[in-house]
Amino acid sequence: MLVLSLPHTGLAETSDALAAPSGPVILKVDGDIAAANVGEEAHFDRAMLSALPQHEFTTGTPWTEGASHYRGPLMRTLLEHIGAEGEAVYVSALNGYEAEIPVTDFYDYDVILALERDEKAIPIREYGPLWVLYPFDHDEALLSERMRFRSVWQVMHINVRQ
Repeated sequence: MLVLSLPHTGLAETSDALAAPSGPVILKVDGDIAAANVGEEAHFDRAMLSALPQHEFTTGTPWTEGASHYRGPLMRTLLEHIGAEGEAVYVSALNGYEAEIPVTDFYDYDVILALERDEKAIPIREYGPLWVLYPFDHDEALLSERMRFRSVWQVMHINVRQ
């Protein structure tokens, strides 16, 4: 079994604690993580996710018309921030959909947790507020059905597993 130990970037306040969210929680992360702020979970509000280093790209998607500009933290940055260790994440959406994504995807591609589309918060009815998004227009390998199933919108929960 391959186990990835993500390098610690110093973004977390301590190895086992995060600041508590001050606004509504829009993401919960649990599983094999070192930093938590509610029990053994890491809860994030929009401001906490926006405070992480942001990455952006323009891409089309199989579900939207034309290309749009997306912005949010890289998934690898989020996982490093909470000291995640594991070989896969299970990403759950508001509608109950869940996708297993190998952590290696986050190092092979610049996958973001999109917070914005065209410089605006992404509404729930338009795949928000959070979207695990691959830069589809940047690599033909991302156009496969397997990769499309990993691009989860309306994200609410991430579980990190070995």
